[in-house]
Amino acid sequence: MAKGRVAGKVAIVTGAGLNERGINIGGATAELLASEGASVLIATRTMPDAKALTARIRHAGGTAECCALDQGDETSIRAMIDRAVSRFGGLDILVNNAVAVLQDDTTLLETPTETWDRIMAVNPRGVFLASKFAVPHMLARGGGSIVNVSSGSGVAGDATRVAYGPSKAAINTLTQYVATQYGKQRIRCNAITPGLVLSSKARRDVTPEALRIFEKQTLTPYLGEPEHIAWLALFLASDEAAFITGAVIPADGGLLAHQTYTSDMVELAARRI
Repeated sequence: MAKGRVAGKVAIVTGAGLNERGINIGGATAELLASEGASVLIATRTMPDAKALTARIRHAGGTAECCALDQGDETSIRAMIDRAVSRFGGLDILVNNAVAVLQDDTTLLETPTETWDRIMAVNPRGVFLASKFAVPHMLARGGGSIVNVSSGSGVAGDATRVAYGPSKAAINTLTQYVATQYGKQRIRCNAITPGLVLSSKARRDVTPEALRIFEKQTLTPYLGEPEHIAWLALFLASDEAAFITGAVIPADGGLLAHQTYTSDMVELAARRI
């Protein structure tokens, strides 16, 4: 009999990938779920990354397949759910990780309306649709777990990404609604709000100056890695989290746990010694 914290479960992880820069949050989550006994469908827009991740999981002895996903298209999302059910016989775990981040999503006055609409069409709408199509299959299995990868941008304002932040706030609230409406039927829904995570995309896009700012404001002596989020996602997907639902859980190294002036005050105190 297969062993593992999610042994015998069927999982979908959206937006998961592996490339020459490394792995992303979804990729680390898919890999960990597979290592703990789940059959995993990897669904993403970037198929070379999905195929590379699928091959690595299989090489390690896990069970994985991949399919193309357009998170902004209802037909594509429905096909993803149907693919997992037809291939693996059901659905127990859904990790909504796919996301739209657009360069011209900046300030209120500078962000085009079309950019706002696109981000809202992909981020909260995509999570809504994936959850909507997943829940009936979870009900047929006697329950399930939905894990939404949100963001700290959804709980506090920022100098940029005026559409991305509210899109994640919508996901946080949607998480609580799904948990409320289906909790008695043994479907749990929780969200994770990461801070800066050194995913493959972050390693490409985040400047050294920005990294120094995050290092200064993060309470842990290190920044996040994709595995840090994957471990929490695994816990929430497993029966170990059977009494946790409707939660929006930060995994940000304490980025939003302190007063905004704390790091400056620490530096001031150090200069006085």
